[in-house]
Amino acid sequence: MIVRWESDHDYVLVHIHQDMFGDWIFSRAWGQIGTQYGGLQHRLAEDRDQTLLWLEDEGMIQRSRGLRKVLEAQSDSMEGEAAIRQLSFLDNA
Repeated sequence: MIVRWESDHDYVLVHIHQDMFGDWIFSRAWGQIGTQYGGLQHRLAEDRDQTLLWLEDEGMIQRSRGLRKVLEAQSDSMEGEAAIRQLSFLDNA
């Protein structure tokens, strides 16, 4: 699952997925739109339910900061794959 929030200047992108060992990973990228400023964090969850709780918390935080949800897609959709490519660029930086 991929979820992205944006304001006029900032973005936050969350990717929830399982790694090759079956562990649930909550990846969060953030930054300023159009720049290379930002960061990337990966968190290991106990299970999928924990990642969904973290996602709910993230949504509340971003709404309180004035960001709006602009994308919610499955990782294997066209939109999700495009978002993952953006995340991969950050991971290699």
